[in-house]
Amino acid sequence: MEDELWLTAREAADHCGVSLVTVYSWVRRGHLKVEGLDHRGQKLFRHLSVARAEMGTRAKAKRVLVPIA
Repeated sequence: MEDELWLTAREAADHCGVSLVTVYSWVRRGHLKVEGLDHRGQKLFRHLSVARAEMGTRAKAKRVLVPIA
């Protein structure tokens, strides 16, 4: 699907407000699947998959994001 949004691990981490280690932890635990590689060989993830992994892990941890005023 050409109109899908793809993220590198760094972009996924920045988007979710987590560390790069956390993104790779999601992959290792099976919460997030590597869907492809970019022209430099970096792993790519679908935006929707990243969102699902984040929501799933945050729900299990019962943490919420609180906006800073």
